[in-house]
Amino acid sequence: MFTYYIQIAFVQFASCQHQTQTILNDLQQMNPPDPCPIKSLLLHKPINTTSTDFIKTSCNSTTYPSLCYKSLSSYASSVQTDPRNLCDAALTVTIQAARNTTKLVSQISRQKGITKTEAGAIEDCIENIGDSIDELKQSLKAMGNLGSAGDTEFQMANIKTWVSAAITDENTCTDGFSGRKVSAAVKNNIRDSIVNLAKLTSNALSLINQLTY
Repeated sequence: MFTYYIQIAFVQFASCQHQTQTILNDLQQMNPPDPCPIKSLLLHKPINTTSTDFIKTSCNSTTYPSLCYKSLSSYASSVQTDPRNLCDAALTVTIQAARNTTKLVSQISRQKGITKTEAGAIEDCIENIGDSIDELKQSLKAMGNLGSAGDTEFQMANIKTWVSAAITDENTCTDGFSGRKVSAAVKNNIRDSIVNLAKLTSNALSLINQLTY
């Protein structure tokens, strides 16, 4: 009887082992296999603490470290421990935030009760953010070409100049509401979004300034 149970256990073990190998093969072929009790364990991807630690350490030297880490930690798998990848991620996040800000400001401009003065300030702000997006995109493109051609130091200087200009444009947006008769609600909604964008841009510039070349 004991031998009988041993044989059954061995057959079950061999069966699960076979399913495990099947899962591994299917994963390589991007073809999900039949369910197996250990499938969830195989599909679970452990957090790369080295990458997240690298991001956290890098963010600690920025002006807004908490926001920096919060916005970039999800990019750990692509960043790894490469400073240039981290800068690329920071610029990408900032560009997306700028686009979202443009949508928000545009929505506010279509609200009922917006005065001509407010509409003018909002239009100027949207133009400022558009300029900021262009400059950030130029920076991101230049990061991708960094070192491939020309003087690296000159390229880095251009990148820093563009990101700095983006910050100036973002601040110009909020400054445009000063001295104008704009309701507190409109001003505050736009300001909150712009301030967050400016912080992200500032962090991106801080990370770029850390690059060695």
